[in-house]
Amino acid sequence: MRQKSRIQKIAICSLFTALTAVGAFIKIPVPVVPFTLQFLFTMLAGLLLGGRLGAVSVGAYALLGLAGLPIFAEGGGFWYVLKPSFGYILGFILAAYVTGRLTEKPEGLTLSRILIANFIGLAIVYGAGMVYYYIICNYVINTPIGLWPLFLYCFLLAVPGDICLCFVAAVLTKRIKPVIARM
Repeated sequence: MRQKSRIQKIAICSLFTALTAVGAFIKIPVPVVPFTLQFLFTMLAGLLLGGRLGAVSVGAYALLGLAGLPIFAEGGGFWYVLKPSFGYILGFILAAYVTGRLTEKPEGLTLSRILIANFIGLAIVYGAGMVYYYIICNYVINTPIGLWPLFLYCFLLAVPGDICLCFVAAVLTKRIKPVIARM
């Protein structure tokens, strides 16, 4: 029985790793900032798998991309750590863990509780992404960016779509989590 449970965990983690990779290529055209479904799948990984397995799933996605598979929104390879946007990928891992931990206990798991966890995850992703973006641009690749342009391009123009995805992930989790719990 233990082996079957371990195989199921590996399979579902792999599924969310693949979904996150596919989410990088599902692009919704918006001006200036590319909008993908990566955020949705990383949040669902944490919400449906729990903190530890959600972070493992998203971490595997990051490692595969760094190993050279072109599964990030703009390619792959170890050089990607020098891309200002890599901080968002790091934020995905941490956010999957935190949202998963906040929603692991099934008792009292309301839509509003899931939504709060999603907004905390959103803050983590954007916090990590913007700090990393600023550091890489200003101190590593010598393409300085000020705080206002950083806030405008890396938050204001990008966050509305991800706020919508927070609601989508909450509704999906409320419907899917009980089914997974029975499996």
